[in-house]
Amino acid sequence: MSQQVLEPASPAEAEMAAVATSCLIAALDHSRAETVKLKLEFDDGQGECPELLLPPKALRFFANVLRQMSKREPMLLVPQKLELTTQEAAAFLNVSRPFVIKEIEQGRLKCRMVNRHRRIEFEELVRYQAESRARSEAALSEIAQLTKDIGQEL
Repeated sequence: MSQQVLEPASPAEAEMAAVATSCLIAALDHSRAETVKLKLEFDDGQGECPELLLPPKALRFFANVLRQMSKREPMLLVPQKLELTTQEAAAFLNVSRPFVIKEIEQGRLKCRMVNRHRRIEFEELVRYQAESRARSEAALSEIAQLTKDIGQEL
C-alpha cells in the first residue's frame, strides 16, 4: 500500500506547526496571484535555497497538514486512486476480511477484480465508512427516541 503515516507531532513541533499554519493562511488570504514565492532559510545560515514558486493549492495543502500537526493528531496521506486488497480494507475499516468479502458480495462495497483478486478503491472505503456511520447514528437516534417514548408511556 503506497501511503504515508505521519505520527503525532511533539509539543514543540505542534507549536511550530500552529505558527506556520497562521503564516501560510495569512499569505493565502492576501495573495490573489497564481503562484506564491516562498523563501527558505536554514537555522545554521549555511547554504542557500532558491526561491520556491508554488501554486496556492500547494500552500493550502501544506496549511492543512500543518493544522493537523498543530492538533497533534496522526495523519494518513493516501493517493487519491489507491486500491487496497480485502485484507488492507479490513484493517482500515477495523473489521475482518470475511466481513469485507461479505459486504462486497451483498453489493454494499464495490470492488474490481484483478484476475481472481478483489481491489477496493480507497474512495469507496471512505464512502462505505461514512454510510455505515450514518446508518449507525440513525439507529442510535431511533433507539433513543423509542426509549424516550417508552419512558413517557410509563
